[in-house]
Amino acid sequence: MSINTNNTQTVKIVTADPGGLGLFGLAMVTLVASSQKLGWTTGFSFVIPWAIFLGAIAQVIASFNDFKHNNTFGATAFGAYGLFWLSVAACWLIKMGAFGPELAANVDGKQLGVAFIGYLIFSVYMTIGSMETNKVLFIIFFLIDLLFIGLAADALGWGHGWHTMAAWSELLIALVGFYGAAASTLNTHFGKQFLPTGKPFGIFK
Repeated sequence: MSINTNNTQTVKIVTADPGGLGLFGLAMVTLVASSQKLGWTTGFSFVIPWAIFLGAIAQVIASFNDFKHNNTFGATAFGAYGLFWLSVAACWLIKMGAFGPELAANVDGKQLGVAFIGYLIFSVYMTIGSMETNKVLFIIFFLIDLLFIGLAADALGWGHGWHTMAAWSELLIALVGFYGAAASTLNTHFGKQFLPTGKPFGIFK
């Protein structure tokens, strides 16, 4: 006579909140990129490393860890924007001839405009979702909406004013992003609300 005993063991994996890293990556890359758009700096050569390592890799790392937190909203946001910056860096490299003259000769900037419209659609519904996180994140997403409107219109050749709108929106994203990164890090570190982020709007929940 044999007795089979089935024991179920539940293992909880604890990971730190990746929000501070993800927001810092966003803040850094938008700060550097906006300096070029505003004419404070020139060229893309030294923007590309920040786009790849901070805009892309830092946010993708945050995305993976938010998936472990079962945070679909945060994981999707960080992952999508991280891959956006990786794509933009690749576009800049193509335009600069890093992948050969044939690709550089076939660049059509309006294709970027179409891609920006796609990301605008994504950002609009993520802005709606951000209303139930905190007001700092809502402001960041709202500014991202303005950024993509400006980027799309500029890439499609609708006038230089859109470029200026995109530049200032990007700078504001950087400034609010630094605050959000600090709040996410220090609030968790001190175990209390060290920097306020504002309560959710409470419209949908």
